[in-house]
Amino acid sequence: MNRHAGSERNLTLVMDLYELTMSYNYFKQGNKDQLVYFDMFYRKNPDNGGFAVFAGLQQLIECIKNLHFSEGDIEYLRSLQKFDEDFLDYLSDFKFTGSIYAMKEGTPVFPNEPLITVKAKFIEAQIIETMLLVTVNHQSLIATKAHRVVQEAKGRPVMEFGARRAQGYDSATYGARAAYIGGVAGTATVSAGEMFDIPVVGTMAHSFVQSFDSEYEAFKAYALTYPDDCVLLVDTYDTLKSGVPNAIEIAKEVLEPMGKKLKGIRLDSGDISYLSKRARAMLDVAGLTYVSISASNSLDEYLIRSLLNQGAQLDSFGVGENLIVSKSSPVFGGVYKLVAIEKNGQIIPKIKISENTEKITNPGYKRVYRLFENETGKAMADLIAFYDEEIDCTKDLTIYHQSDIWKFKTIEANTYTVEELQVPIFEDGKFVYQELSVKEIRDYSMKEKARLWDEIFRLEFPHNYYVDLTKSLLDFKIKMLEEKRK
Repeated sequence: MNRHAGSERNLTLVMDLYELTMSYNYFKQGNKDQLVYFDMFYRKNPDNGGFAVFAGLQQLIECIKNLHFSEGDIEYLRSLQKFDEDFLDYLSDFKFTGSIYAMKEGTPVFPNEPLITVKAKFIEAQIIETMLLVTVNHQSLIATKAHRVVQEAKGRPVMEFGARRAQGYDSATYGARAAYIGGVAGTATVSAGEMFDIPVVGTMAHSFVQSFDSEYEAFKAYALTYPDDCVLLVDTYDTLKSGVPNAIEIAKEVLEPMGKKLKGIRLDSGDISYLSKRARAMLDVAGLTYVSISASNSLDEYLIRSLLNQGAQLDSFGVGENLIVSKSSPVFGGVYKLVAIEKNGQIIPKIKISENTEKITNPGYKRVYRLFENETGKAMADLIAFYDEEIDCTKDLTIYHQSDIWKFKTIEANTYTVEELQVPIFEDGKFVYQELSVKEIRDYSMKEKARLWDEIFRLEFPHNYYVDLTKSLLDFKIKMLEEKRK
């Protein structure tokens, strides 16, 4: 039985069952209102890149605002026979009353630094875990992949074409949003255009050309319908013997007499580099130097780079499946870890220990700073500190590796500035963040990426950006590890 048929969509139950079984235990043990602190971070950049692009914050905000258990939700949970009526009554009146601090959406981010910090009652912090991770992990993954693709296009527009290969309706729509934040110029997904005011693009498929008695007739019909925005798909039959010649005829015989110009042609199969060069020569000989050439067909950042290195005559790209699912690196490994518990007004740090050094967490309630060189304005490192630690730029600053304690760097006084990366999103349940449009987030992301060194952008073996600890945090971490070892 569909308990929500015809009702407003509620995402509260998008959670792992153990969020509820743990919460029920907290409820029964009487510590449901104890304040706790969780960090959301990730451990490895997708595609072994130099950084990631933080995305999905706006959708997380909407989920938190709408966080409640409907009558249908409670009915379903009752049917599981795992919870008593007191707990179900508690959930019936549930709402988020905690605080959330996060980096601004679009910020370039690095492994092992808190992207989001949640300060809330135990059950509230626990219940939002899956929702938070699925939202941020998905969109950060796609925004990061989009950045890589756009980077290799070297200023040529990239269009997102991936809806039909996305893993579900939401993945298509929100993936297009994330791709736009990552730098694409537009999307073929109309729902994303409607919801987020992203430019939408699209012309024709091969089936349109096939539906006419001839390729010429198909092109003519399209040109008469869209004389101001006519882009023709030229590879349905034979690109060089049929498609491009017919496109040239349409430009000369149909559009020019109307005072219009053919906008472009699209290549979707074959040897794209070779075909683009031949097509460019044919168009130029015909006096159509203004006609652009776009390419699609299973493109990614590496193929785009290769095409341009071969001298392919391409002006834009349509990228689908490899972008919308980040095919080469399909998981963004964000995690959500308890870092502190508050008792009697005192914040008590917590740490997770593992035989894998990279899985040992940084304990305590923290803040993240980005350090910039005064001389160049470029970011040199991110610094994780206890929440009550302030950085004085008039003093020398020594920063320390998160696990290799013999690795450290001292930055001279008055040669650097700092910016705190996390900002308040919710404070004691109240929404306090200034929301931005998707275009504003995209523009902000581009501006912040421009403050990184070029070496971080390499696809292979990018510069390893420092995410270090203050001396106080490192010493406390080592102390906790030694105590646990004993």
